[in-house]
Amino acid sequence: MTLSEIERQHGCTYPALYRQLERDGMLAVGEYGPDWYKLVYPTLKDKPTLLLHADDFELLNIKAVAEAADTLRDADDYRQIDPAFRFIPFAQTGAGDHYCFFASGQQDGEMPVVLLWHDQNAAQYLAKNLQDFIFLMLLNSMADQDTYNDVSDEEFRQQLEKTLLTHARYLTAPQAEVLQTLLARDIIDYEVALPKGRKEAHRGLLTDIELAGLRAEYIAYEKFDSCFAYSTADET
Repeated sequence: MTLSEIERQHGCTYPALYRQLERDGMLAVGEYGPDWYKLVYPTLKDKPTLLLHADDFELLNIKAVAEAADTLRDADDYRQIDPAFRFIPFAQTGAGDHYCFFASGQQDGEMPVVLLWHDQNAAQYLAKNLQDFIFLMLLNSMADQDTYNDVSDEEFRQQLEKTLLTHARYLTAPQAEVLQTLLARDIIDYEVALPKGRKEAHRGLLTDIELAGLRAEYIAYEKFDSCFAYSTADET
């Protein structure tokens, strides 16, 4: 299966940037399985593929993309996606939610990226195009060191530095400059406000408030974080 075949089958046109990523080998993550982290990950970590180190992001290879796209369009799929909507998945979360190009929402040449939730009838807007989505995910990565898995400060910074080396060419010059500037910072501990007066400890190169400010300045998107129902069924 090729990207062109997926386009013909699903009546969509991939963003030029996604095509470029495929030509550059940035989508070549191999076949996931029990030994992927032990056998494949070590071959990728020094020259990270697309968002390799991003939290809760599993890039799909082209074969997996085709299979997932077919499943989402299947009339018997439990999600019962409205046929008027065309979602082309390219990655997933650990829980099975899909990061998708929302082909039906293409406007002014921009194809939005949405998160298609598997356990609720909702698609969540994340970015107006793939380039902005990559920048957003890299900002998120810089703001949230994985302390749960005991990622050290040194490893955290090394992952970000190597990621920027392979990803900068796919960003705008101002976006890449922002990330490079953040990399020069000291790592800080900060708290995120939660509902009911609760707070959650985080560690990273920027706070959640700074992240929101950079998002608004560099990748402003009026639909960000808003959701719409993807199914007309009473239950999903």
